[in-house]
Amino acid sequence: MAGLTAAVDLARSGCEVVLFERAAAPGGKLRELNLGDARLDAGPTVFTLRGVFDQLFADAGDDLDRRLRLVPAKLLARHAWSADARLDLYADLERTIEAIGSFAGLADARAYVRFMTHAKRVYATLDRSFMQASRPSPVELVRRVGLGGLADLWNIKPFVTLWQSVSRYFADPRLRQLFGRYATYCGSSPFGAPATLMLVAHVEQAGVWYVEGGMHRLVEQLAALAARCGVTLRCATEISEIHVRHGRVSAVQTADGERFAVDAVVCNADNNALATGLFGRDVSRAVRGTPAAARSLSAMTWNLLARTGGFDLAHHSVFFSDDYRGEFDAIFRRGEIPSSPTIYVCAMDRQDDARPPAGRPERLFCLINAPATGDTQNFEEAEVESCECRVFQLLAGCGLQVDRRATPAKATTPADFHRLFPATGGALYGPASHGWRASFSRASSRSAVPGLYLAGGSTHPGPGVPMAATSGRLAAAALMADCASIARSRAVAMSGGTSMR
Repeated sequence: MAGLTAAVDLARSGCEVVLFERAAAPGGKLRELNLGDARLDAGPTVFTLRGVFDQLFADAGDDLDRRLRLVPAKLLARHAWSADARLDLYADLERTIEAIGSFAGLADARAYVRFMTHAKRVYATLDRSFMQASRPSPVELVRRVGLGGLADLWNIKPFVTLWQSVSRYFADPRLRQLFGRYATYCGSSPFGAPATLMLVAHVEQAGVWYVEGGMHRLVEQLAALAARCGVTLRCATEISEIHVRHGRVSAVQTADGERFAVDAVVCNADNNALATGLFGRDVSRAVRGTPAAARSLSAMTWNLLARTGGFDLAHHSVFFSDDYRGEFDAIFRRGEIPSSPTIYVCAMDRQDDARPPAGRPERLFCLINAPATGDTQNFEEAEVESCECRVFQLLAGCGLQVDRRATPAKATTPADFHRLFPATGGALYGPASHGWRASFSRASSRSAVPGLYLAGGSTHPGPGVPMAATSGRLAAAALMADCASIARSRAVAMSGGTSMR
């Protein structure tokens, strides 16, 4: 996402841009897998904050609605704790309030109204002042909100954990799980992440969209937009080194030995890839690395075609662990796959009232949180199969029967994610957002090496499709601003482009 958005903005501004992609096709974590003739999402599955992409296309003289069919979801997600305990959240706020009242009682329904009001206030406070700021810091945040915004800044409760905050709102422990889960959207534990992450609840309530054809269609349309803006896309081309001369970036070199002179580079790899020297010694001090203990969540995922029954899946369904604290203790304290994980299932062929043909296999993507130990743990086949059996047994306990005989499930482990995204251990969200300082410790767009700019989920404003896209735009803006400060009258060519290692 970040490499594509940066490339679009730079090319439309007059730069000569080459986008180097290590994989066979663009997309990064927004992956797609093929099972026979079926195409399945194998990465992010939730599309929110569409305004980020509306603005990107509009700025490039295009229209997102012309290129992509987006259908607003009426049913945001279905949640289950057992075969009998289920709760749906809806785009219609009143309908959700009624559902929570029936599920947990009137007091928690009223608490939900207060919670959502506060989540909206948190988002409004942090949107422009922090998430869209190019160089976040506590001092800069205070400056941007101004004296009039200090009360709002204090009221977002940055020093309280998300779990502490939701526990103050909701008496029902199941609702604490549901709204605490938003910490996992940035790869963190609700018991360590700040309460400010409740803003995710507002983001989802403001709109979730189904992408016709799957999330990877967004990648395809961004790549096409980049091409129309003049970007040269070179896939299956790994950048092995970024060279520095006279104190600033001067060239990039591919693994095949090709060398390209450049004026600037936007690096869309995980920042730890730079810090550990995967792009050469010249830029290894451009950004601080991420210690293994500070990594975000990884995942164990399964893509499959299967017949289902017993539980009416929504497009997004979540089956909660019966030991939520134990789940995160296993991952972050012991580095283990939890024995009773929370399970997310994306049923790609279901959209609100739309259902796959009766008796036909449907496309499923299943995910559980896992420790980012992909660089030290191999995840043997027997271990993966054992975990898969346990996951589908837990689903059966909630009433969902999955007949997996149609096709073998394609599993992806933290070790696989580490191979796809080097130097991460399989962490999918950069560093974990634990503690109030974590959000300020993410790298900003400008690195310590002049001419080298940073983008992606490990860079401010953080992980997630719209946030990563925003980071790419921030990197492009920083690059253009720096070029303007040293050369008023001529456009600056960027022949080295962005690298998605």
